[in-house]
Amino acid sequence: MMFNFDALYQDLIANDFEEWQETLPATLENILKERQHGKTEEWQEILSNLPEITASTLELNADKIQIGISQDCDESQTQQLEKQLKHLHPWRKGPYDLFGIPIDTEWHSDWKWQRIQPHISPLKNRSVLDVGCGNGYHMWRMLGEGARLVIGADPSQFFMVQFEVLKCYAMSVEQNLPIHILPFKGEELPAFTQAYKGKGFDTVFSMGVLYHRMSPIDHLRELKSFIRKDGELVLETLIIESEEANVLIPEDRYAKMRNVWFIPTPDLLVRMLERAGFKNIRVVDINKTGIEEQRSTEWMTFESLEDFLDPDDHNKTIEGYPAPKRVVVIATV
Repeated sequence: MMFNFDALYQDLIANDFEEWQETLPATLENILKERQHGKTEEWQEILSNLPEITASTLELNADKIQIGISQDCDESQTQQLEKQLKHLHPWRKGPYDLFGIPIDTEWHSDWKWQRIQPHISPLKNRSVLDVGCGNGYHMWRMLGEGARLVIGADPSQFFMVQFEVLKCYAMSVEQNLPIHILPFKGEELPAFTQAYKGKGFDTVFSMGVLYHRMSPIDHLRELKSFIRKDGELVLETLIIESEEANVLIPEDRYAKMRNVWFIPTPDLLVRMLERAGFKNIRVVDINKTGIEEQRSTEWMTFESLEDFLDPDDHNKTIEGYPAPKRVVVIATV
């Protein structure tokens, strides 16, 4: 198997998540068997061809996640590593710096973290779940904030491979890193049957997921089922702005994305959270996504935000809808 989850199971037991530890092994085996990817052998070869380098540093609190420095490896190792990293194109979330190789990702995910971090409860010694985590950039930032356990969920095995490359080298600095990704959709994660008796995660993040769900209320209820009593939800999603509680349901695509179903106003989103059983709901940030934050780079050469917007008016998508704006909402259970 390309992925090994033994350390995850140990961390679940150590953090009083026995309920997940009991159910996950069989679920993981079934999902990986049912969703065998055509590039699995290619990815395995990339992982096998990574040069053996011991990193001297691990910096998780800077905007660019840094693992190692250029002096940790020779020129041939650097060239070999960069070649394997380029084979894992496209790199969507970041940025990273791996042994002096700057991975300039499509998204400036650090900008989103700068908007969110000042408003959330301190993550030190908290258990954290990141639903829709991509390759794990924000998870590393959460670990850097002192979280005792960080688990991400994303159905893309490709993103998991990118994460495994980063974790492989990070573990050469610190052997026991309590950070893991599961190849799950949010709705496939097991709920906690004892969620309101102290079980569950202290903080749950859902960033860039809600608008991809056909039933947003179901997603909010799922998120609630993962959070312990008095725990915190950090929700980031697309919104439209209107004086009334309203919603945009695209006719077909939104910014060239097929799977965008539901874009509410902030007021409607707050009402949905209330109906899903959340309390202490706060809108802490609204931000228009710009072409400096999401763009094509050497590490992501496909179309990006500038191609998704009206070329004559960046306030509109190519389809004529309002251009992407994102809200951050924080709530408790």
